[in-house]
Amino acid sequence: MDMDTDAVRHINDPLYEKLRSEDIDAFNTAKSRLTELPSLAHGDFRGLDLRGMDARGLDLSHAYFRGADLRGIDFSQTNLEGASIAGAKISGCYFPSQLHSDEIILSLNHGTRMRYNILK
Repeated sequence: MDMDTDAVRHINDPLYEKLRSEDIDAFNTAKSRLTELPSLAHGDFRGLDLRGMDARGLDLSHAYFRGADLRGIDFSQTNLEGASIAGAKISGCYFPSQLHSDEIILSLNHGTRMRYNILK
């Protein structure tokens, strides 16, 4: 079993760099010009202020958001499977419908990785 598959990693992509430098306006502008979005899976977003980020269509699976400011972000069309939001500010966030509120609370309070509920 490869232990690195779930490790947080640096992503060599200009969009990722814009988020890491908290340049949300530049990120949103650059993202709007792309026809194909890069994967930001396993990204390290710990402690960042990401308010105002356009998260539609992003793959943020297995990303780490410990202590990040995510207030007001619409994640409803974002892949957050396996992401962790321990201690993040999430007031006003709109999470995907596949993500049960219990998963969000467990991740927020204990750092667990969020699992999608695919049963209807």
